[in-house]
Amino acid sequence: MDGSSALDLILAGDANLFAIVRLSLLVSLSATLLAAAVALPLGAFVALKPFPGRDAVIVLLNGLMGLPPVVVGLLVFLMLSRSGPLGALGILFTPQAMILAQTILIAPILAALTRQVIEDLWTEYRDELSAMNLGPLASVGALLWDARFSLATIMLAGFGRAAAEVGAVMIVGGNIDGFTRVMTTSIALETSKGNLSLAIGLGIILIGLVMAVNAIAWTVRRWSENYAG
Repeated sequence: MDGSSALDLILAGDANLFAIVRLSLLVSLSATLLAAAVALPLGAFVALKPFPGRDAVIVLLNGLMGLPPVVVGLLVFLMLSRSGPLGALGILFTPQAMILAQTILIAPILAALTRQVIEDLWTEYRDELSAMNLGPLASVGALLWDARFSLATIMLAGFGRAAAEVGAVMIVGGNIDGFTRVMTTSIALETSKGNLSLAIGLGIILIGLVMAVNAIAWTVRRWSENYAG
């Protein structure tokens, strides 16, 4: 009964359900783009530029890939609270706070994976780039462009990670109805309330979204292999 009711909600275009989905997509897409803007150049820089403590930075990035979401949520909450260093912004319990939390959560994942991809390419093309007398920034740009398909897959993985996250956004967003309630937090809340139709409906969409992201990533990877061939 709950399963069929959930399908009815989806097929009927339930306004509440799709408002939650829209906010989820907005938050996760925004976080992915912000994280990529910082993490991709950072990962490329770490891959190409030797500097003191580089190995420690690589270990740190790899370790932060497994950063617990609730810890990220707690740190962002403390930063954005009234007594925190960013309290003056007044964005705690808003979508902006959720975007910030997801950005911090997935940025190390994007940076660490980008570092590995760019480092492998640098090993392969070092002689050619050196012969062309390209500077550091030009080399980073060239390698990022050459790795664009792999980086697109990495960004899709980051988006999937952000979309499925619940702990951090629950803490900094407050799960406010009609304002900061996203798919994962809504599923947790509606399940606890016994409203399984909405929870299952959101679960179906979330699973479909994750599967679609993985399908796109697989397609991009296969297309890039054919393109390179």
